[in-house]
Amino acid sequence: MTDTKEAPARTMSGEANGRIWGLRASDWASIQEQQCAVTYHAVFDRGVVGSGTRLLDAGCGAGMALELAADLGASVSGIDASAALLKIARDRLPGVSLVQGDLERLPFDDNDFDIVTGFNSFQYASDPVAALREAARVTRPGGRVFVMTWGEPAGMEAAAFVAALKPLLPPPPPGAAGPFALSEPGKLAELAGKAGLTALEVFDVESPWGYPDLATALRGLGSSGVATKAAEHSGQEALDAAHETALAPFRQPDGGYRIGATFRILMAGVEG
Repeated sequence: MTDTKEAPARTMSGEANGRIWGLRASDWASIQEQQCAVTYHAVFDRGVVGSGTRLLDAGCGAGMALELAADLGASVSGIDASAALLKIARDRLPGVSLVQGDLERLPFDDNDFDIVTGFNSFQYASDPVAALREAARVTRPGGRVFVMTWGEPAGMEAAAFVAALKPLLPPPPPGAAGPFALSEPGKLAELAGKAGLTALEVFDVESPWGYPDLATALRGLGSSGVATKAAEHSGQEALDAAHETALAPFRQPDGGYRIGATFRILMAGVEG
């Protein structure tokens, strides 16, 4: 295994992210994680994931994407910062290598994987460039690294829920990137270049969210790390009230909710 002990010291993001994303792990796994299933399938189609594919999901959460890849025949591994989410993933995927750690310092050998995916994860790293360099390191020459982030907010219904959280969160550090920073045209390709990757394609995937009732919607929307941080800062009642107001325009005749969401995905190549 490549020795990472002498690597230059970096700011790690795992401790903080692992805590807030683990607070509502059960709700995330049972409600919110599946809202992005369409994007997982789109990535596996682009990456031609199948029998024998060695795949690492960096920021694997409760393991749904890994389950889908394993169903296609892939040999899967995962890493996440949250012990609570990994516990669920291990129950879903017994015998699979699932480790707790930081995206900025992956505990895997060079060239270990054919594909590395980051579904809504790399942008939460304290140093996204360092995290992507690590992803490139553990991917074989000719392999692929996929990065998923928000689509452009203009006209996207789900952007209303990002806006609803903003006044409930503590002030961001000076110069901090906003939630849609990587959604701007060219930004994902620019990030890939800084990490030594070659941007091959950037594509958008429509992945609408659906909830059968208000209670389920509040639990799902409230399970993300950003939402739990808002609840800690401003209180659960304020979070639920903000989400209920934002949900109102999307109520369906049957009492459920359907919200349009778009995700932008980078497919990058690792040079030989």
